[in-house]
Amino acid sequence: MSSISVGMVMDPIAGITPAKDSSLAMLLEAQNRGHTLYYFEQEDLYLIAGEARGRGRTVKVHDTAENWFELGDAQDMGLAEMDVILMRKDPPFDMEYIYTTYLLERAELAGTLVINRPSSLRDINEKAFTAWFPECCPDTLITRSMTDLRIFRNEHSKIVVKPLDGMGGKSIFVVTEGDNNTNVIFETLTENGNRFMMAQKHIPEITAGDKRIILINGQIPEYALARIPDANDNRGNLVMGAQAEVRKLTDKDRWICEQVGPELSRRGVMFAGLDVIGDYLTEINVTSPTGIREIAKLAGVNLAETLFDHIEQELANRQAAA
Repeated sequence: MSSISVGMVMDPIAGITPAKDSSLAMLLEAQNRGHTLYYFEQEDLYLIAGEARGRGRTVKVHDTAENWFELGDAQDMGLAEMDVILMRKDPPFDMEYIYTTYLLERAELAGTLVINRPSSLRDINEKAFTAWFPECCPDTLITRSMTDLRIFRNEHSKIVVKPLDGMGGKSIFVVTEGDNNTNVIFETLTENGNRFMMAQKHIPEITAGDKRIILINGQIPEYALARIPDANDNRGNLVMGAQAEVRKLTDKDRWICEQVGPELSRRGVMFAGLDVIGDYLTEINVTSPTGIREIAKLAGVNLAETLFDHIEQELANRQAAA
């Protein structure tokens, strides 16, 4: 395909960890294909007279641990000048994130391919959206009620509780029957009954790893990234010290992907990360899923290449239909 313009909205590129950063892997792949790259942070975006605009900078990237990027001067431009924009801003999923999706939706309406679709970023809460696939999930409760939480804990003896807007394993607790910290954990996560939170039945297979399965346009991959918790931690998150290894998908993993993938594709989610513990779906990550660098390193599979194959095909389809 001829060169296209690729915009990326992300957290400050100077603060990433290059060897682990999936956004950098995407930029490297786009650059290798000869595409022109533009870098935006949230503060660079604005809306005027209904038009989404931004002060973007061209960026060159390098696959090194030091000096991994070079930025050009800021250029004021309409976001619709981009052929594709990748929204890769990390949570928290707050009102600023939602406002950003409004701007990106204006660019989408003007013809830019935005990944993932802005309306779906708003609609698909990464924890709560598992409720659309209850047959795939462990017993799950979303509530503000500490009474409901205590009943749920007593029913299952051991549960995992977490906020609905977090990432990277932050504020995730394992609560067992008889734990004297139960009340303060529930009070903290619900802000004394004023905030919804999630509780799930504890899945003992977490000791074997929390599997991240990357779906690209609903396509089922060959490998999952298993994140194995440290012996002194319950969380299967790499940023919390979990160890990474790749595994081939099990039959149950594939079945879960078959349930979830088509709906994500229908909603314009081209890049998603399913979290699976044992045989259960626990989260559906659509904001800025990670893991592709580890999969590339450990399995030799370049999912950034697969992603841009799909992006280029979608743009070609649009051009042919115009």
